[in-house]
Amino acid sequence: MVWVPLGPQRTDCLTLLHTLHNNSPKMSLEWLVAWSWSLDGLRDCIATGIQSVRDWDTTAVVTVACLLVLFVWYCYHVGREQPRPYVSVNSLMQGADTNGLQNGYVYCQSPECIRCTHNEGLNQKLYHNLQEYAKRYSWSGMGRIHKGIREQGRYLNSRPSIQKPEVFFLPDLPTTPYFSRDAQKHDVELLERNFQTILCEFETLYKAFSNCSLPQGWKMNSTPSGEWVTFYLVNQGVCVPRNCRKCPRTYRLLGSLRTCIGNNVFGNACISVLSPGTVITEHYGPTNIRIRCHLGLKTPSGCELVVGGEPQCWAEGRCLLFDDSFLHTAFHEGSAEDGPRVVFMVDLWHPNVAAAERQALDFIFAPGR
Repeated sequence: MVWVPLGPQRTDCLTLLHTLHNNSPKMSLEWLVAWSWSLDGLRDCIATGIQSVRDWDTTAVVTVACLLVLFVWYCYHVGREQPRPYVSVNSLMQGADTNGLQNGYVYCQSPECIRCTHNEGLNQKLYHNLQEYAKRYSWSGMGRIHKGIREQGRYLNSRPSIQKPEVFFLPDLPTTPYFSRDAQKHDVELLERNFQTILCEFETLYKAFSNCSLPQGWKMNSTPSGEWVTFYLVNQGVCVPRNCRKCPRTYRLLGSLRTCIGNNVFGNACISVLSPGTVITEHYGPTNIRIRCHLGLKTPSGCELVVGGEPQCWAEGRCLLFDDSFLHTAFHEGSAEDGPRVVFMVDLWHPNVAAAERQALDFIFAPGR
């Protein structure tokens, strides 16, 4: 680039400052003229640039152009295929949409839903999701998940009848119907400290019940006898905004739990109410990667939880941890005067599922995949 001064040579800085101080208007004009672009210099600069481009080797130009096209295509592809962001339970409410909500409960509307696909195509879908995750991140730490998906049919079909998850079995996890409080000590203690907060919000909700209708946001579950209703804050990894607004303190508490499953279809948080005379049919949960935590809110006598043939009773203000991939049932044999059995239920990660595995499982079983 060529600078062509039109007047005398540039004055040094000290002289210029001194002169500007003494004769500012006159010298400012001279300084501007001295430092102006000349049209001839600008024309020479442009001509030199054009000639340089013309002198380029054709092969070099084609190579640079191809690399530029590939870079643009890569940016477009990565942007379009960006995986679902992993967000905390606290931020789920902001992006949740009410499509598919009936009475505040998420019902599956897709025939391709992973949780509802009980056929040979499920394993292929899971393996495809795992491959997609590994391409974007890494295969490191994916050994158990790869093994589980590859032999999923054998695992689910050959499992003993006492434990048989319906959707996904992760091999080599310690197996037991019940877990001690120390399995997820931080979250258990946090829930128990907030027992009164959760109970107060439940009692406010329960005042809306009447004999003729089910209040909005509650779901009636099928049972052979009695009534079992649930009020979901998070259902299958999806926040229920309307319900969360009715229990704001309980909802905020979920964001403080370290091991709450909030980003895949195996994660739930709800208030579960059993009326006197209710029996829940024996059933299996969908997976063994989680621990189901029940915080007792109201626990009259005559109520029991049976997991893997082992009975346990709830206690108010205390957490009970169990693996719901075992055959389990619950019942309330108390009288009408005893009132309902009420627990706050939240799904936590199994303590032996590693951090890398949790991230991969969130991706593979993300809601809507």
